Amino acid sequence: MRLAFMGTPEFAVPSLAELIASGHEIVAVYSQPPKPRGRGQKLTPSPVQAFAETMGLPVFTPASMKSAEAIETFKSLAVDAACVVAYGQILKAEVLDAPRLGCFNLHGSLLPRWRGAAPIQRAIMAGDRQTGVQIMRMSEGLDEGAILLSEVLDIRPDDTAATLSERMSHIGAGLWPRALAAIERGGVEGTDQSGEPTYARKITPAEARIDWTRPAAEVDARIRGLSPFPGAWFEVPGEDGPVRVKVLMSQVSGPGAGAPGEVLEDGLRVACGEGTVRLTRVQRAGKAAQTADELLRGFPLPAGTNLSPSSSEPARGER
Repeated sequence: MRLAFMGTPEFAVPSLAELIASGHEIVAVYSQPPKPRGRGQKLTPSPVQAFAETMGLPVFTPASMKSAEAIETFKSLAVDAACVVAYGQILKAEVLDAPRLGCFNLHGSLLPRWRGAAPIQRAIMAGDRQTGVQIMRMSEGLDEGAILLSEVLDIRPDDTAATLSERMSHIGAGLWPRALAAIERGGVEGTDQSGEPTYARKITPAEARIDWTRPAAEVDARIRGLSPFPGAWFEVPGEDGPVRVKVLMSQVSGPGAGAPGEVLEDGLRVACGEGTVRLTRVQRAGKAAQTADELLRGFPLPAGTNLSPSSSEPARGER
């Protein structure tokens, strides 16, 4: 088939690789424009753009797919179908209707649960036991199209947004050859979504501060769902003001007596509203990620230290 591919983050790269390996003709790859990154703020292409260019594929990075110029360019490609994976832009009806067979999206949840921008993070944060990847026919509504193929995955107790995303990206990529073969034969109409939808709204910075008054299971789920980015965090006093520490991994650690946010013993076991969590992987502002033991060797947080928020001032290194 003659295809356009639309995607931006690392999550989308396995799908593009699978489509290439399956022998389809990728006539254009669309991705979000390069963004300034690092200390030098050098413009850096997205993972999809970088991969596509190494494969010699033509790449388009319009600032908006709503512009008349971008729409006309897309129409001129005369593709059979468009495969969309976490592209990051809303597609108007003119774009959705341009391919001969339609536009199709790989989504990281079991729709209609977790429609929207952050389905993987929200599923972990909500304590879901299962999620999935689905290929759907795109419509103008937010993730409302008919489902063509699905694969269910268990969410493991130690999954973070990063580990679950990695697993889902490869399983989802494997759905494309079957879905496109059925689409080309005209042998799949899709199944309409049923049930009450939930929405995976974009993660906001305000959600990342750890609320130790919540039960331990909720605190642990939030930490893992926000790992590695933006990273759940707490603050502790430092010589030059509050020091922010991100928590990248944790585990529920049973009962314990203490005020919410109180470190109960060496090794960073912390009291919550109900139960305790043990913080196992952390990252100080401006430092590399490390184990809790490595942090404590140079930055003591002894039993009795309280990690609950004491002010709304930004932490040193995070202004």
